Amino acid sequence: AVAAAGNNSGALENLYNAYTVLYYLQGDIRAAELYRYKSDSVVSIRNLEELNAYAKDLETKYQTEKKEAQIQLQQEQLKRKTTINYILVGGAAALLLILLLTYRNYRNRQKLQRVKIAELETEKQLTAAEGVLKGEEQERTRLAKDLHDGLGGMLSGIKYSLTTIKGNLMLPAEQNEAFERSIQMLDSSIDEMRRVAHNMMPEVLLKYGLDASLREFCNEINRSGAATTTYQSIDASDLNIEQTTAVAVYRMVQELVNNAIKHADATTILVQTHYVASEKMLAVTVEDNGKGFDTDALRESAGMGWINIRNRVDFLKGRVDISSKKGQGTSVLIEMNL
Repeated sequence: AVAAAGNNSGALENLYNAYTVLYYLQGDIRAAELYRYKSDSVVSIRNLEELNAYAKDLETKYQTEKKEAQIQLQQEQLKRKTTINYILVGGAAALLLILLLTYRNYRNRQKLQRVKIAELETEKQLTAAEGVLKGEEQERTRLAKDLHDGLGGMLSGIKYSLTTIKGNLMLPAEQNEAFERSIQMLDSSIDEMRRVAHNMMPEVLLKYGLDASLREFCNEINRSGAATTTYQSIDASDLNIEQTTAVAVYRMVQELVNNAIKHADATTILVQTHYVASEKMLAVTVEDNGKGFDTDALRESAGMGWINIRNRVDFLKGRVDISSKKGQGTSVLIEMNL
C-alpha cells in the first residue's frame, strides 16, 4: 500500500515478486499467479509510462525541430524576399538611371540640334548679308565707274567744247562773264561727280588699304568744311586685311561720320582705329560733339544707315557699343576679330 501510494513501481514490483515466490512455496498457485500477474502489470504500466514519456519526448523534439524548420523556412523565405526586394529596388534604380540618362541624352541632342540650327541660321543670315554687301559694293563700283567714265567723260567733253567755242566767239562783257560762270559751274559739277564716284568706291582703299583710305576720307571732310575731322591710327597703319573687311569698315566709318554731320550737327569728329595684335582685334571708334540722342530709340530705328551698320557688324562677327546722351555727343565703338 505504501509502495502504491508512493507510486514506486520498482518497490511494488519487488513486493509482488516476493509474494509470488512466497505463495509458490506455500503451494498456493492461484495466489502466486495473481501476484505474478500484478507484478507483470506493474512492469507493463511502467513500460507504458516510459513509452509515453519517450513518445512525449519524441513529440516535443519533433515539435521543436518542426518549429526550427519553420523558423529556418521563414528565414529562408525572408532572405529570398529581401534578395528579391533588393533586386527589384536595384532594377528600379537602374531603370530610373537609364531613363534619366536617356532623357539627358535627349535633351543634349535637342540642345545640340538647337545650337546647330541657330548656327545654320546665323550662317545663312551671314551668307545673305555677305551676298547683299558684296552686291552693294559691286553696284557701287559699277555706278562709280559709270559716273567717272561715262558722265565724267561727257561733262569733260562738254567743258572742252564750250572752251573751244569761247575761243572762237567775241562776246559782250556780260555774256562773257555768264559764259565763264557756266564753265565754273561745269567744273564744280565735274568735281562733285568725281567726289561722289570716289566716295562710292575710293581708289585709295583699293590701292593703299584701310588706314590710308580713312585718313584721306577725313581729310576730304576737312577740305569740304562740313566738320573738323581728326583721324588717329594706333598700331593700324601697316595693317593688312581682306578687301571685303576693309570695305565694310570703311563704309561703317563713312556712314557714322555722315550721320554725325547730317543728323547730329557735329562740328568736331574723331575717327580712331586701334589694332591689338595680341588679341588680333581691330577697334574702330567714331566720336562727335553733336547733339546726341536716346540710344533706346535706336533699337527701334528703321533707318537704312543703322541697318547697314548692324548688317556689316554681324557680317564681321563683331560687336558695337553706342554711348550717347542728348547734348553730350555720341561715341560708337566697333570691335571685331581679324
